[in-house]
Amino acid sequence: MRLLFRGIAAGIVGTAAMTAVQLSAARLRGQPLQTPVPKRWADAPAPAQVVKKAASAIGEPRLVTREDAPRVTNVVHWGYGTLLGVLYALAARALRPGAFSGGVGFGAGVWSASYAELVPLGIYKPPWRYPAPELALDLGYHLVYGLAVAEAYERL
Repeated sequence: MRLLFRGIAAGIVGTAAMTAVQLSAARLRGQPLQTPVPKRWADAPAPAQVVKKAASAIGEPRLVTREDAPRVTNVVHWGYGTLLGVLYALAARALRPGAFSGGVGFGAGVWSASYAELVPLGIYKPPWRYPAPELALDLGYHLVYGLAVAEAYERL
């Protein structure tokens, strides 16, 4: 049970760190700090698109509206980040990585998994179709997440 709580806490810390860096980058780039209601589903953030596709797959496409996209994005972002913290805790117990190597590996793995999951769903394009600076920024967000998760896990 202690491992579960440690993973949850580490996931929350990692998600908070990633979110802070994403908001700082958005501010520096002159982008909105809050997720706007998209004009169409293809413009919604990936977490909201995943939920919309899941709702459609179970025959309930009206369960999630475009107006729900900002809230859904936030809930999925925090839920996924927290859940992955538990995954890190389980792996760290077995592999015993250092905080730095474990964090870098975990962050890079989560970043890679996002493409493995979202490209087949048609939400992301293959990574080679994005500009290198955009990929680097996204990878950077995920490295911050992984390092924060690993450090929080170690300190707890």
